[in-house]
This record gives sequence, C-alpha cells and structure tokens, in this order.
Amino acid sequence: MYKKVVVLGGGTGNTYLLRGLKEFPVDLTTVITVSDSGRSTGKLREEFSMPAVGDVRKVISNLSSLPSEIKDVMEYRFNTYSDLDGHSVGNLVLAAMLIKTGNFKQSIEYYSQLMDVKQTILPLSEDNLTLMGETIDGRFIEGEDKVTHSKEKYKRILYKEKPHVLKEVVDSLLDADLIIISMGSLYTSILPHIICEEVQKAIKKSKGKVMYLCNAMTQPGETDGFKVSDHLKVLEQYLGPKSIDVVVASNTIMPEEIIKKYEIEEQKDQVEIDPEEIKKMDIELIEEDLLVTIDGTIRHNSMKLATVVFNYLMR
Repeated sequence: MYKKVVVLGGGTGNTYLLRGLKEFPVDLTTVITVSDSGRSTGKLREEFSMPAVGDVRKVISNLSSLPSEIKDVMEYRFNTYSDLDGHSVGNLVLAAMLIKTGNFKQSIEYYSQLMDVKQTILPLSEDNLTLMGETIDGRFIEGEDKVTHSKEKYKRILYKEKPHVLKEVVDSLLDADLIIISMGSLYTSILPHIICEEVQKAIKKSKGKVMYLCNAMTQPGETDGFKVSDHLKVLEQYLGPKSIDVVVASNTIMPEEIIKKYEIEEQKDQVEIDPEEIKKMDIELIEEDLLVTIDGTIRHNSMKLATVVFNYLMR
C-alpha cells in the first residue's frame, strides 16, 4: 500500500513539486484553488460564471505522461486579434467539459483521462469563488489578480462568498499520511485553501503530518522582508499554533548576479532561514540545497524536492 500524500497549492511552484513527486511510489492527491481571476481564466470565469481552470490545466500538464508535443499543444496560448487572444487550448477544453457536464470535478477527471494522468486532482470547491484581501488600513481588494498585483500589505484573506469545500477534499485530508502546503504565492495560492473552515478542521483532525514547503523568494508588497518563520506565522494565524510539523527550506547560495537581478527587476529577495525562531515555534526544520536557475529564473529542483518529501514520508 502506497502512503497517501495530499498537496494543497497552486501556481508555478506547485507544478515543480508535482513534477518530481509523480515519479515516486506514493498515492498522490493534489487540491487546486479555483479563485484565479487573471488572463484566460479570468475571461472564461466572467463569460461563463465558472471556477478557475488555469491552475488545474497546468497541474494536469505537469502530471501527464503523454509526449511533450501533445502537452505543448494543450498549453498553447493563442496570440491573435480575435476573442481567442490569450486563451490556452487546455483552458478552452476544460471550459467546454464543464459547460457540458455541469460538474467541475467530473470535468477534471475527463481531462485527466485525456492527458493520461494517474494521480487524483481535486478542485477545492465547485463554487465560482471571489478572493478578497483586507489591507492593514481596512480597505478590501476584490479578485485574486488584483490582490496579487496591488502590492498591498494584508491583515487577512477571505472569500466574498461562503466556500463549499468538496467532500472528497475533506476526506482526502482526513486520510492522508502527509499533508503538504506547497510553494506559491502565500496570499493567493496557499491561503485560499486554509481560510476554509472545513479544510482547517480536517487538517486538525487528520492522522497525517503537516509539511510546509517554504517559498524561495519574497513576494513584492505581500511578504517583503519575510523570513521562513514569518511565512509559518501567517499559516498558523489560520490553522492555529503547533499545526505544522515540519518546514522545508532551501539553503542554496545563489549567484550574486541572479540575486541582484531579482532585487532590481522584481523587487524580490531570497527568503532567509531563521532556525532559532522556527525552533521556538516547535516546528522541525529541514534545510537542503534545492534551488537551480533555469534561463536566469530561480526554481526548485523537482527531483531534489520530491526526494526530501519522500524521505520524510518514509521515516
């Protein structure tokens, strides 16, 4: 019997983890947020009042065992003067399946079969949810895309509507051997999962350990100056103290020119590891050399990261 791993995440960071984990003998379920409101996804949501399909599409592409030529077609994004501009083929296929079936979970299952995905992918909810951020001065910013790009400091993240979390999501968390809170934008990829009451309760009741994979870089406006412990404190604001068992952080020493490029062009800094503060929180720290640069962009090494996760799981 394979051990059960449930990943909560979204965005690019999450796909790097899943790309590695799919190569290991684990029973893998990934739960994807449905509140993205940017680009193609935002247009489809506005037109069809549907949950966000973009992150789901990316995860399926990364878990797919089909040849890269086919995956590249599904990831192809139209660049044209018509209404197709900006839409990816996969988003349109998922939208068509959802319109046809009226069920997002079933649409994901069909698309997963089409893309030869063996793992389980669940949407957090079937609802058309709107993410909101309350800034430290009490203003509300509506829509995930605006929350991401406003560069405001937030005191809390919430949904405009009451979210109804899928029963299968709750069941998978209760039955997990390991729950992974993945890398990604803290406020728009990670918190959209754990602000849900059903998710919070399921994580507390679960028999599994809870692991947080800390971001490599800060997010402008949101997590400026954040160390690893600061990320953990935000998560515990919603999950409660001592809810996280272990945090994985990269101690890779990046080339100075890459770090400077991030500081100047993107206003991002490498997240500092602060072991003493993490120890005070009674959370185990696993430090590893996990980062690589791909075309000048800092990324997690998928196989190294997945190996760290698997080794912890097999203790």
